[in-house]
Amino acid sequence: MGAVSTGNAEHHSREQGGALPEQALPTWRRAVLKVGSNLLAAGGGGLTTRHAAALARFIADSRDAGRQVVLVSSGAVAAGRAMLRERAAVAGDLAARQALAALGQAPMIALWQSLAARPVAQVLLTHDDLRNRRRYLNARATLRELLALDVLPVVNENDTVAVDELKLGDNDNLAAIVAALVDADLLLIASDIDALYSADPRRDAAATPVARVHALTPEVLAMAGGSGSAVGTGGMRTKLEAATKASAAGIPTALFSGRQQATVEALSRGCLRGTLIAAAGTRMQARKYWLRHAPAATGRVQVDAGAGRALASGRASLLPGGVVGASGEFHRGDLVEIVDHAGRPVARGLSQYGASEIRRIAGRHSREVEQVLGYSYGAEIVHRDDLAPLVDADTSGELHA
Repeated sequence: MGAVSTGNAEHHSREQGGALPEQALPTWRRAVLKVGSNLLAAGGGGLTTRHAAALARFIADSRDAGRQVVLVSSGAVAAGRAMLRERAAVAGDLAARQALAALGQAPMIALWQSLAARPVAQVLLTHDDLRNRRRYLNARATLRELLALDVLPVVNENDTVAVDELKLGDNDNLAAIVAALVDADLLLIASDIDALYSADPRRDAAATPVARVHALTPEVLAMAGGSGSAVGTGGMRTKLEAATKASAAGIPTALFSGRQQATVEALSRGCLRGTLIAAAGTRMQARKYWLRHAPAATGRVQVDAGAGRALASGRASLLPGGVVGASGEFHRGDLVEIVDHAGRPVARGLSQYGASEIRRIAGRHSREVEQVLGYSYGAEIVHRDDLAPLVDADTSGELHA
């Protein structure tokens, strides 16, 4: 049967045992893949490679095709519970769950390392790490460097210190935040259900899968029920919440079953058997909009005419050599305004250095930063990915708002 469009969702009917129709994945160079607990937990306890192996092959295939994948993996609590068995019977106790998460991190990472032909790195984050601008930049720099080193980052929530996040099962939302953090082109969420359905398919035989969602309206969000997993802590609702965050950052989301090998194999061919949730605009539009309109710190960075023209192109980073000075006070990670020699706003961006540090390295070559400060956060004061121009440069080199 063909697609039936209802509002912002396209429904597809399926005969019993049939497969969801394939659709093309959006073009992507970097993706975040979230893998749920139910795909890693063995029936008798512990972790299994049964479904993880196919997902690991997809990651390897993507690497061979010149793409990058950041993995957000659940499963630590399930692994820790299996290791303690009878002593871990109090699953609802928060402190016990935090202890199980700490215990289960090592076997969860070991599982992925056993399936990868390259080094695997564990990155533990909390939402606070990503809300704090300085820690946000540190996490961003670490993940970028791991990808540049051809290492597979395996991200998990730091459940040993998280409270609300652990109770809510927020690895879905964490994956969306990480997708924005690393400038991903696509968020992939693998779980034990093959798509978003019009209703809970376990309770409603008439429920139909939704192949494509054009906008996450209240009606679409109402299709999601609560958690249906005995192992994990998240359900379809958290997946749609994650897709909402990704969409706002200009990143589409694909929901699919990680239990179906043919579905996972199709991903390597650029095909999705599941639900594709469209992004609200492009990733760059979303990020540049935020940089232009979010509240900025009170301080400013002054640049010379050459740096002003380069920043106006939108393709250049701000280096110390183009900086004249800094006024006011701001810290590493703050959103700052960049002005030219006449005090006219040229751009806005996230500063890698505080105001006092910039005053010391202004006009210097990037290689002198560590010599002057005794440390270095990188060659750029503002990286081009964290910068939005406020003016344009015409062919004469003059700047225009």
